Amino acid sequence: MSLNVSLPPELENRVRQHVESGLYSSASEVIREALRLFEAYQGIRAANLSALKADIAQGVADIDAGRARELNMSSIKARGRAILASSKTE
Repeated sequence: MSLNVSLPPELENRVRQHVESGLYSSASEVIREALRLFEAYQGIRAANLSALKADIAQGVADIDAGRARELNMSSIKARGRAILASSKTE
């Protein structure tokens, strides 16, 4: 299959530089590698999104089951400051 692709001058120069570096023998190889890397990136991104959705679903399930409670930020800060203060005196 043959496909013509238009690139802005900056990207075209970068493709040429990669070929001139000797790492790739043609512009097609550079584009194929770029596409492989893009697809790998997309796969990782989809997996991360899936994990995030699962974590959100677990959080909602915990709330629905009564396994969550409101946080008192003032209390959390006070405990943290007390821990920090005690670690400085040791």
